[in-house]
Amino acid sequence: MALGQREQTPGRTAPDSLRAARAGAPRGPRSARGPRILFLLGPAFVAAIAYVDPGNVAANLTAGARYGYLLVWVLVAANGMAMIIQYQSAKLGIVTGRSLPELLGGRMHTASRRAFWVQAELVAAATDLAEVIGGAIALQLLFGLPLLLGGVIVGVISMIILAVQSQRGQRPFETVIMTLLAVIAVGFLAGLFVSPVDWGAAAGGLVPRFVGTDTVLLAAGMLGATVMPHAIYLHSSLARDRHVPTVVGEAHGRHDPSAAGSVRSAWAKGYAGVAGSAVVAGSGRSAVPHPAPPPNSVDPGAETFILHGGREVSSIRRLLHATKWDVAAALVLAGAVNISMLLTAAANLGGVSGTDTIAGAHAAITAALGPVIGVIFAIGLLASGLASTSVGSYAGATIMSGLLRVRIPLLLRRVVTLIPALIILGVGVNPTWALVLSQVFLSLGIPFALIPLIRLTGDRMLMGTFANRIPLRILCWVVAVLIVALNVALIALTIGGGLGR
Repeated sequence: MALGQREQTPGRTAPDSLRAARAGAPRGPRSARGPRILFLLGPAFVAAIAYVDPGNVAANLTAGARYGYLLVWVLVAANGMAMIIQYQSAKLGIVTGRSLPELLGGRMHTASRRAFWVQAELVAAATDLAEVIGGAIALQLLFGLPLLLGGVIVGVISMIILAVQSQRGQRPFETVIMTLLAVIAVGFLAGLFVSPVDWGAAAGGLVPRFVGTDTVLLAAGMLGATVMPHAIYLHSSLARDRHVPTVVGEAHGRHDPSAAGSVRSAWAKGYAGVAGSAVVAGSGRSAVPHPAPPPNSVDPGAETFILHGGREVSSIRRLLHATKWDVAAALVLAGAVNISMLLTAAANLGGVSGTDTIAGAHAAITAALGPVIGVIFAIGLLASGLASTSVGSYAGATIMSGLLRVRIPLLLRRVVTLIPALIILGVGVNPTWALVLSQVFLSLGIPFALIPLIRLTGDRMLMGTFANRIPLRILCWVVAVLIVALNVALIALTIGGGLGR
């Protein structure tokens, strides 16, 4: 039956298959506990790779080596902001069935949509630059390979990882990325356990303060490396693609990927979605009137599964509950990795010459903590480059598809976006400095993703009862204002010559 022909109203009886699914499924918040939550984890861990990419390594090591524990508070604050932001992105995808780029693309005129895509694509390119360079540095540290050859190898391996997503689907891709995340965590946390950290000074670093313009620039770079614009765009798509089949399966008493694809297709055409299908539980009407779909516009067999006051609303609530755990677990891990890098640098690299590069920092860490820790650190850096460049390519494809409504094969995109990074490596630009500058550039792109996200998740006409309530909206806007203010300071300092200090 076509989508939209089978909506359930409060006074009607649900179809037999749906009643059976409801009878056999656990109800309410209990269904999101225990093993069920574990099954639903994953999308946030993929997005979290953006928070532990090689750009983070450069920014965090630089901050720790130059200023000790002074900027610990920046990482703690940025990680808290990231949790709020990433949950909002995932929530948008789950509730509306559309990614952030898709929703923005549907609301913009052609010229503004293309201009928005250009800045988003530049942000994705800056991300990819950092990731490929970081992986190439890791291969040079481990095997002595030239940076250009290392960049090519990183690109080839990332194509293999992307092929897993293209041919096997999202769950195997998530498994690969989560495995690399575990390697990253071990690689960067290992040094912390053998470092002579001054925990009193580290606690003092939780007090917000700057010392000179250079610390503001570093803080902006650390923020750009922690709150990543492409992760904001991507997470809505990851959560939507992963969880729509779950909702469809519960609506029909089974897991049916083909039905999920039909629903996603209908959503993309604007004929369905939570708001249009009356997610306002118990209201008996749609939150937003939607035109009836034209004949034959929706795949046969797709059925409405967001019903008035039905079990599917509970399913979405369960998914949102599980998503909170997903985001919290993923970003607590990412935050721990980032803070450990800064603490390790502060404890071991202060006053040591040559630590203004990743290679120099690695040499100093090896000298201070031993060759085993040095090798583990380099392996963590390599895993970071491989995972983050794959996720970055995935994010770029999501941005292009949503804003330009154009899809190109992931592997072809990987080849094209690899070229700028290889040029940087080939001409001999200082790779660590290129990493830090890429993070500063990323911080400039955050407001373009963040502000539309806050507006959309607070829109009751779009989100129904899942719209952010006033206290959360206020908190989100406070986060946005803080980020924009730091970016304004960054621009002013850059124009004033801050980068040369």
